[in-house]
Amino acid sequence: MDASDAASTSTKTMRLRYEGTCVRCGTAIRQGVRAVYDRAARVVSCLDCPAAPARAAGELPLADGVSLSDPEIPTAAADTDHVETGAAGASAKREYERRRTAREERIRTMHPRLGGLMLAVSEEPQSTRAWAVGAAGEEALGRRLNELDGVRALHDRRIPRTKANIDHIVVSAAGVHVIDAKKYKGRPELRVEGGILRPRKESLVVAGRDQTKLLIGVHKQTALVRTALASAGFDDIPVVGALCFVAADWPLIGGAFWIDKVLVAWPKKVADYVTADGDIPPERVAAVHRALAVAFPVA
Repeated sequence: MDASDAASTSTKTMRLRYEGTCVRCGTAIRQGVRAVYDRAARVVSCLDCPAAPARAAGELPLADGVSLSDPEIPTAAADTDHVETGAAGASAKREYERRRTAREERIRTMHPRLGGLMLAVSEEPQSTRAWAVGAAGEEALGRRLNELDGVRALHDRRIPRTKANIDHIVVSAAGVHVIDAKKYKGRPELRVEGGILRPRKESLVVAGRDQTKLLIGVHKQTALVRTALASAGFDDIPVVGALCFVAADWPLIGGAFWIDKVLVAWPKKVADYVTADGDIPPERVAAVHRALAVAFPVA
């Protein structure tokens, strides 16, 4: 069997059962849309991809850069014009506006004459204000991340089939960084108990309160990002989680720490970490950025 026969047997046109990304041009291909699937390389491409090389009539395309002897998924081009990077804090801001509007409408309906006065002299519930505070923290960190050289950021990304989101995903030469922004007051600290006669126990404490539970969310997000990268052929890319406290009372010297493989730091320290030297080339950084943008749409 020659190369043309092998290409025709390894590729087929089909309706996708799951969302995919064109290996040539990086365009998102929705579930149910007809596309070309390469079974050998396990990649998909647009049925009439504008980036595809010219081919003979009736010939099914083989993914660019994928040879029959080397099934590795190729690196996508560095063009990111079509990647929607998202707006930091957008979904939190929308939720705040939704709650604020609902409260105002409820009070004005129940008290047609005094509703305006009641709103003027009363404070918003803490559960509503928390969304505005969170949005401000995400926006502040997002601005700093967008100013960094050599990195590509995604903001406010929706986790498919859930109502949850990921605040920031940053791709750099050092790997992928999943960052959860928090605008908590007080000082974050690493509290260690035991270690000699008793098992060592580490806790994340903020303003004297145990906030170790925050690590659970970061671990879930990094696991989802690793799964998405593996599905796109980038399972060798390292993924690290971080908690960034944007308004905390950090000490003048030191302060940042690692707990359960999660970095806990302030915006500048996080920025220094994501811009650290690495061996991932710029074109592969762009390809990973594009794949994650597809896997986690804008919230």
